[in-house]
Amino acid sequence: MMDAKDAVIRARRYGAVIPAYNIPYLPMVEPIIQAVIDEDSIAMIQVARLEWKKLGSQSLEAVALEYYKYADPHHTLLHLDHIPVIDEDLLEVDYLPILRSAAESGYQSMMVDASRLGIDGNIAATLAAVDIAHEAGIPCEAELGAVMGHESGPEIPYDEIFAAKRGFTDPDEAVRFVRESGCDWLSVAAGSIHGAVAEHLKFRKKPEARLDIEHIRNLYDAVGIPLVLHGGSGIRPEYIRRAIGAGIAKINVATEIRQAYLRAIENNQKDIPAAQEAVYGSVREVIELLGVNGIRSVLYPKPAGEEA
Repeated sequence: MMDAKDAVIRARRYGAVIPAYNIPYLPMVEPIIQAVIDEDSIAMIQVARLEWKKLGSQSLEAVALEYYKYADPHHTLLHLDHIPVIDEDLLEVDYLPILRSAAESGYQSMMVDASRLGIDGNIAATLAAVDIAHEAGIPCEAELGAVMGHESGPEIPYDEIFAAKRGFTDPDEAVRFVRESGCDWLSVAAGSIHGAVAEHLKFRKKPEARLDIEHIRNLYDAVGIPLVLHGGSGIRPEYIRRAIGAGIAKINVATEIRQAYLRAIENNQKDIPAAQEAVYGSVREVIELLGVNGIRSVLYPKPAGEEA
């Protein structure tokens, strides 16, 4: 059985990445896992609080139950994504009980997002989350900087965000943050954006994001732990490949596979099997784009003489 912390470290050492696929709707779990197995890949199946509050994943417990129906310990891991301290509507969240519930439900890693607080508050909130995760024997991901896209209110043009480096993670702050919080992985902001989840925007194509590769490299050199890229859908492939080389070891994929599911639902009279087939195909495309087909055998080679 894989260990999440070890898998991400192995990916970084090899210059590869672990994709993490979000589950806004429970029927997506099975085809995602099947695509990962069929491609001999490795992936995290993950759910964020926003996806059970505003979409259709019901709860972290429901996702865990669905996950363990189809999980393959040689190929898949279960991750709790984006548990905010202050959510996208700028409301406080009682986040620690959610993290405890995830540990009790079999999640193998978790992510706290206190990035809407100042750095002192972010460190304190993350440290509390790290304590829960490490007590359960699992790694904790945190976020520093602001990956935009889920916030309520007027949208800011993407080119303006990138040119001004709006919300980009500061390397000096990152050094202090990692040292004092004890997080295992750091989600950083360097040009990616989250996909909009509002009903009237659910099929809108994301802006074709760019990444500041030098900024990512500087962050990795500064902190020395695996970095995470949120908002992975819609980024030009050449930027993703270079970002992996610069320090990104986990990448979140949500918008692309969510839209594949919803389009199929709308085009096929709510035919769930058709939507699952669309998700399966979309995930295989992502695996090819990221170059992680066959990665399981690379990261976890069989001992000499043992049958595959």
